[in-house]
Amino acid sequence: MSVAASLSVLAVDDERPALADLARLLRSSPGVAEVVCAHSGREALRHLAEQQFDALFLDVRMPGLGGLELAGVLDRFARPPAVVFVSAYEDGAVRAFEVHAVDYLMKPVSRRRIENAIMRVTELAGRSTARGTPPGDPVPEDHHARDEIIAVERANGHATRLVSRASILYVQARGDYVRIVSDEGRYMHRGTLADLERRWSADGFHRVHRAYLVNLRRAVEMRPDLGGTAVLLLSDGSEIPVARRQVAELLHRLRM
Repeated sequence: MSVAASLSVLAVDDERPALADLARLLRSSPGVAEVVCAHSGREALRHLAEQQFDALFLDVRMPGLGGLELAGVLDRFARPPAVVFVSAYEDGAVRAFEVHAVDYLMKPVSRRRIENAIMRVTELAGRSTARGTPPGDPVPEDHHARDEIIAVERANGHATRLVSRASILYVQARGDYVRIVSDEGRYMHRGTLADLERRWSADGFHRVHRAYLVNLRRAVEMRPDLGGTAVLLLSDGSEIPVARRQVAELLHRLRM
C-alpha cells in the first residue's frame, strides 16, 4: 500500500546522533512530508505551541522534561499529534500506552518499524492524512474556536510552561521577546506583537498601542485620557494605554 507524503512530524531526542538517524529514516519515508527536530522536551514544547504536527516521534528518557511527561501534557492541546515513542529501554512501554501512544519503537530503529508506525498514524485517520490535520481528529468548522496553547518561559529562563490563550490578559513588546501577563503569572515568549496580532485578532485580541496587545474579553472599562488617548481597564485591575489612533476602532469593537 503506497502512502502519499502528507505527515508533518516532530522528532525529539536529546542524543544528537540518535536524532539524526531518526530524522533521516523519517525523511526517507514516502508518507512523511516534513520533519522538524528538537533536542529536548522544552524545545519540543516550543515547536508544538507554534506549529501543528500530525505525529510526535519521541525519546522516552531525556534530561529535564522526559518523553512520558511531555506526552502527558498533550491533552491540553485542542488537536494533539499522534505519539510514537522511541527508546533503548523496554520499561517505559506500559506507561507509554497509558498516555495513548500509537507505537513504541526500540532503538536501533529499523526502516520497517518506522514505516509500520507511520502507517498506524495514517490509518488512525481512516484516510491519507491531510497536511495540518492530526490523525483521528476532524477538521474543526472554525479553527478559531480552539483555545490555543503557547509555550512560555519564566523570567529566569529556567522553566517552560504551557499557558492557554484564554487566560492571557495582555501582551507587551519587549525587544525580541514579548511579556505575557496571564491569570497564572507573568512570562516571556520569543516572538513579536505583530505575529500574535495576526494569529489572535479573530479571537478577541486587539492592538491598542504599538507596545500592547490586549484580550478584549478581559476588558471592563475604557476611560478617556488627555490628548485624545484613553486607558483600558482590565479585569485584574491593569491599566493599558490606548493610542489616539486606536480609540475609535477600539470603541467600535467593544460595542460589537
